[in-house]
Amino acid sequence: MAISEFDRLVVSPRSTEYVAQAQPFEERRGRESLAQERAVLRRHAQADSASHSPSLMLLVIVATIGVIAYAVFLLNPANRGDLLPYSLVIVAETILVVQALFAMWTVLASGYDARTFSFHHAQDHLFDVGQIIRDGAEDSPHRWRMYLEDKPVDVDVFITTYGEELDTIYETVRAALDIKGEHRTWVLDDGRSDEVRDLAAQLGARYVRRLSSNGAKAGNVNHALSLAKGDYYVILDADFVAKPDFLLETVPFFVDQNVAFVQTPQTYGNLHTVISRGAGYMQSVFYRFVQRGRNRFNAAFCVGTNVIFRRAAIDDIGGMHTDSKSEDVWTSVELHEAGWRSVYIPKTLAVGNTPDTIEAYSKQQLRWATGGFEILLRHNPLSPRRRLTMDQRLQYMVTATNYLAGICPLLLILVPPLQIYFDLLPVAVTTTWQEWLFFYAGFYVMQIAVALFTMGSFRWEVLLLAAVSFPIYTRALWNVLTGQEQAWHVTGRKGAPTSPFNFIVPQVLFFVFLSLTSLVGAWKDWGSGSLSLALAWNTTNAVILGGFMITAFRESHSTRSEYREKLRADAAADTRAETTGGAA
Repeated sequence: MAISEFDRLVVSPRSTEYVAQAQPFEERRGRESLAQERAVLRRHAQADSASHSPSLMLLVIVATIGVIAYAVFLLNPANRGDLLPYSLVIVAETILVVQALFAMWTVLASGYDARTFSFHHAQDHLFDVGQIIRDGAEDSPHRWRMYLEDKPVDVDVFITTYGEELDTIYETVRAALDIKGEHRTWVLDDGRSDEVRDLAAQLGARYVRRLSSNGAKAGNVNHALSLAKGDYYVILDADFVAKPDFLLETVPFFVDQNVAFVQTPQTYGNLHTVISRGAGYMQSVFYRFVQRGRNRFNAAFCVGTNVIFRRAAIDDIGGMHTDSKSEDVWTSVELHEAGWRSVYIPKTLAVGNTPDTIEAYSKQQLRWATGGFEILLRHNPLSPRRRLTMDQRLQYMVTATNYLAGICPLLLILVPPLQIYFDLLPVAVTTTWQEWLFFYAGFYVMQIAVALFTMGSFRWEVLLLAAVSFPIYTRALWNVLTGQEQAWHVTGRKGAPTSPFNFIVPQVLFFVFLSLTSLVGAWKDWGSGSLSLALAWNTTNAVILGGFMITAFRESHSTRSEYREKLRADAAADTRAETTGGAA
């Protein structure tokens, strides 16, 4: 017999109390319910096994050695080639090596668990069984009053919308209303849609519409804070469906009066295209290990959704940061500078959508990269004016320079053509390709091995997107350097289909250039009677870009077909409506 949430609350042993081995009640519930309860008892003991795995630690150490060995090889004067290609390789690989070393350092710290005894004790006493009975709310977990240190907790849940599909918003609002623990759910509609307003009214959520969209998403939240009066507030993007235990797993952290916000992972449920799988899995290592490791340094930052804030902390810094499209990271920096603490928990408490088209991916990455470069160039974490610890400075510096690594493929793509057309070598003639390949593999193969171990399988889609996204990051850097404003784009916003080739013109041009260069290189190697590393390298780059072109072709065909099908369905529905109206 299945048990209710209230029965579970009453009979589940406290995680901070002694648990007897046998209880008569357990014997009456059947094997299935007993298994469920045992799973609840083990929930705090079951950390992410990979993050504590000795195998992962060994892989990280070996990979670090590989990184250092490759760096020593490149910097050895005896291996130095011609100035231009050698400089391109040194600049690109230096950025990649530094990023890799800091990533390894952070991953090694990922075994830290932020859930202390104080958290477990607060979680055990979050709900008052007697009060639930007096309120007659046994069957309504969303009405259960929450308490921290015997004081009532007042929570608002904000769902930010800006033109997303109505069905998507419906699922998100419905799930938010059902979150366990008493709260108010608000729909913050910057799309100013009457349909969204009616949907919120139908479901029983509060609805807020601004007269302008100043400050984008951060401005939307700040406006809502002028109306809502909760002690804490959750932010959910319109496409992230929260799980019922969201507040149960996050609110207890606020028993520590220094905690400003609790961030949870972005987990995706729409991994059905090459782009969505690449974009989704690209974040896996970050959310499973990097963010978790940043906990140890009090440097975990907000990612804009699936997060709960302490209202007093945001008031302390004057509200959410509105002068950037990456308001989440900027707000985190300001909170850390003000002395507040952040917490990240690697537990999926909401599932949403990652970009599944080239257009959506390009706009998302452009927005994120712009925010990172803004921090690097306008609020450098290493500046003496920053009120951060050294660990926080380093972690934010890695975040700010992360997208420089995305520009590195552009520099490396140019190296083989320099050799094919001008006989300019990146390494000395005396260096054999076998020797270069040995050190190169020690760096890159071990990076792939770590990613393979953490994600459980090889994700070629990640490598594809990482290799072809350099025009996005280059544009973001240029926008920040020149002060160009970027329009706000929502990842899940839908409309008439746009050709993906509109967003990948640089990639198309590079594909054509590299293809022609491969032909020239093949002709030269045919004449010399030997295969050069430059030709193999250049052809590999051309094949990768060619794979991206195929992905764009397939996406273009699929979106056009889906759009035509939708138009036919809408036309058929209109015809049926007119026929029914005429008959009436």
